[in-house]
Amino acid sequence: MYQFFVKEEQIQGNRIVISGQDVIHIKQVLRMKIGDELAVVNGDNRQDTKEYRCEIQEMLEDEIICTLRFVKEDGVELASKIYLFQGLPKSDKMELIIQKAVELGVHEIIPLSLSRCVVKLEPKKEAAKLVRWQQISEAAAKQSKRRIIPVIKEVMTLKESIRYCDNFQVKVIPYELAEGMEKTKEIIDSLQAGQNIAIFIGPEGGFSETEIKLAMDAGIIPITLGKRILRTETAGFTILSWMMYQLEQ
Repeated sequence: MYQFFVKEEQIQGNRIVISGQDVIHIKQVLRMKIGDELAVVNGDNRQDTKEYRCEIQEMLEDEIICTLRFVKEDGVELASKIYLFQGLPKSDKMELIIQKAVELGVHEIIPLSLSRCVVKLEPKKEAAKLVRWQQISEAAAKQSKRRIIPVIKEVMTLKESIRYCDNFQVKVIPYELAEGMEKTKEIIDSLQAGQNIAIFIGPEGGFSETEIKLAMDAGIIPITLGKRILRTETAGFTILSWMMYQLEQ
């Protein structure tokens, strides 16, 4: 079942209109036809987690007109909102991180500019990167049948990110000098529905001692991910997977 995101105004009672690049994709790539079924999700409202099952009624030059068949509510989204604060990695690793984090259920991704980040984005480059990263998030959300498109926020400093998650119920930062796995297991086991969860991941060089202290002073708990040193992209996937497993039980 192919899924597409639409704006709120495109859901007009039992009539749903698909426009933009999705029209080309439906016609030329998927080669769908009148009578075929597809799924539509409200991409504007992050509280609307319903899936609208539709049937293609008309195929116009720049619009696909669909008729609503039924609404499906099946709890695809995680019971808590996970925010990934990711230190900017080298090359195109951020694209992989966004893609897989969206598949694993992340709610929002916040790129971090840290002292050991090799990549330093200028304002013009950052704007272009954010557009590209948001496109990757949308594609991954479609592929994994998410009900929302996770937002990729503007790059923040560590201090800005600490203020951003000030009221979150759970805040963790993987750190190689943290306590053993018992503490990590305790935090994972204690996760509850409805919480806002912050995960801080450093770049290739990790967090500096100053950054770790700043985070700990703000109530962010250092945890270990095991005895091996993980790459920046692997660290995020690992803890997201553990949290996803716990929250989907």
